[in-house]
Amino acid sequence: MTATSDTPYEFRTARPEDAEAIDALDGSFTTGTVFEVTVGDDGFGFQEVPVDPPLVKVFPEDDGSEDGDSGDDADGDGADPDRRTFVALDAGGTLAGFAAVSYSPWNRRLTIEDIEVAPGHRGRGLGRALMGHAVDFARERGAGHVWLEVTNVNAPAIHAYRRMGFAFCGLDTALYQGTESEGEHALYMSMPCP
Repeated sequence: MTATSDTPYEFRTARPEDAEAIDALDGSFTTGTVFEVTVGDDGFGFQEVPVDPPLVKVFPEDDGSEDGDSGDDADGDGADPDRRTFVALDAGGTLAGFAAVSYSPWNRRLTIEDIEVAPGHRGRGLGRALMGHAVDFARERGAGHVWLEVTNVNAPAIHAYRRMGFAFCGLDTALYQGTESEGEHALYMSMPCP
């Protein structure tokens, strides 16, 4: 068992029986700032701006079919060895967070498909610990970098990723068009994987 702050968590690879808890985890957040994307003649820029009242973001339902977070990982027969979902369980055995990742050999990229921490467990270093398990997996695979996408309105996550060593590497102003997240922009972040 790994201790994060004063609360013990057990970290392990997800199992099929974890799928329901993973799907039910509350990934919503509230923020008083967002990263505003601007378009100019010379390209794009962004800056953090306050929002009042604070923004409450609830992510749309996702069937998990693309994220690799179904709980069925490479420990089972026929599973993809380049995908993993790491889970963190609290002392009572309840899911506190997870990180679903996939590795692409052609560009040596480990993608963080999804990372979520339950509201009652935020601010305790659990996201950083889950990211640590993802980075360990990236090293096992020989990844050159770790990459993720985050919406511009998720300022709390952006700040956490920057503290973990991620830097902005791109954006997509059209990714969320036609979705429940229309009007938001995808920001891409990466960090080297030594």
